[in-house]
Amino acid sequence: MNLFVPRLKELISESGKMQKDICMDLGIPKQKLTRWKTGYNEPSIDEIIMLACYFNVTTDYLLGIEDETGAKKSL
Repeated sequence: MNLFVPRLKELISESGKMQKDICMDLGIPKQKLTRWKTGYNEPSIDEIIMLACYFNVTTDYLLGIEDETGAKKSL
C-alpha cells in the first residue's frame, strides 16, 4: 500500500501552515502540491527529498518504508 499520500496530508496538517505558505516556502505552484495530496501525480526523487527535508522526516518515512520510530517495514 502506498503511504505517500496519507503521510503527506498528515505532515501538512501537523505543520499548522496553510498549503499556500508551504508552496511559497518550497517554491512550487499550489496545484503541484494539490496533485501530490490527491495522488493525481507523484513527486520526483528530488521533490521527495525536498519534502522530507522541509517536514524534517526521512524519505523512507514519507514513502511508507519505515514507521514513526524509524523501524523498517518488511516488504
